[in-house]
Amino acid sequence: MNTSTSLRRAKAPLALTAAVILAASACGGDGGNSGDNGSGGGDQLSGSVKIDGSSTVAPLTSAASEFYAEEQPKVKVTVGTSGTGGGFKKFCVGETDISDASRPIKDEEIKTCEENGVTYEQFAVANDALSVVVHKDNDWVDCLTTDQLKKIWEPDSKVKSWKEVDPKFPDEPLKLFGPGTDSGTFDYFTDEINGEEGASRTDYSASEDDNVLVTGVSGSKGGLGYFGFSYYEENKDKLKLLDVDGGEGCVKPSVATTQDGSYKPLGRQLFIYPSAKSLKRPEVVDFVEFYVENHKEIAEDAQFIPLNDKQEEELKAALDKLKAASK
Repeated sequence: MNTSTSLRRAKAPLALTAAVILAASACGGDGGNSGDNGSGGGDQLSGSVKIDGSSTVAPLTSAASEFYAEEQPKVKVTVGTSGTGGGFKKFCVGETDISDASRPIKDEEIKTCEENGVTYEQFAVANDALSVVVHKDNDWVDCLTTDQLKKIWEPDSKVKSWKEVDPKFPDEPLKLFGPGTDSGTFDYFTDEINGEEGASRTDYSASEDDNVLVTGVSGSKGGLGYFGFSYYEENKDKLKLLDVDGGEGCVKPSVATTQDGSYKPLGRQLFIYPSAKSLKRPEVVDFVEFYVENHKEIAEDAQFIPLNDKQEEELKAALDKLKAASK
């Protein structure tokens, strides 16, 4: 990753929501060891920002932290990867400052946060396309329909070979690799493909670490797996990317097809959730503002798909409105 790129900073910091500002003001404690005030300005800060959650979002947030280190080298940003669900488990009991998520927060997670007095804000920071991949030497399939994917992955599936997916395919053993149940990618895929979040066959090799899934698929001629687009981009020499037919023909995931909505149903948004209490600390506010201000450059550097024009306009409009409301 080239962190020499100079990312822009706004002349004035972006506003956080009025609700978060009020919640942060209501939280007790001084938030720890920060440097001078002046988030978004040129002051040097110190302290730490603890982040955990989605393994899909982790490379994006890591890119943001590396760029941010050029401006604020005394702020230590750590990025863990316990999965979206695992990240919210930590976040909603106050163990982390920001939670990375590849899906919106669930009702039961909201309840846990509320029970522990954890208030937060949601920012959509990039787009992603769930990528369905096979071994690079697989020469019998270029596209799978959502019906075929369901046939493979649904809870009662007994499919064991590629020939059972389509009689035209060879009688090659089908070896499956996918995210574990704490993953937002697992939640999203099962909801969109199987029709119910969490509904999936269990006899597959599961991991919260997408790099493990890459290794599994690339090491098995009959392998098939799914994970975020950036992990395919980083490992395209080891894998073959499949088109997905959601009912309107085969479409390959890409920046264009994800932004225009034609790669469906596996295109999605990615999020970060900063806690209100943590936003009392200048280094956390400054990092979040930097992340949001530079979301496009960060996404491109980390090989993610930036927000489209409409999404960016909605984000800017919301921030402008809330900035005006907070004056």
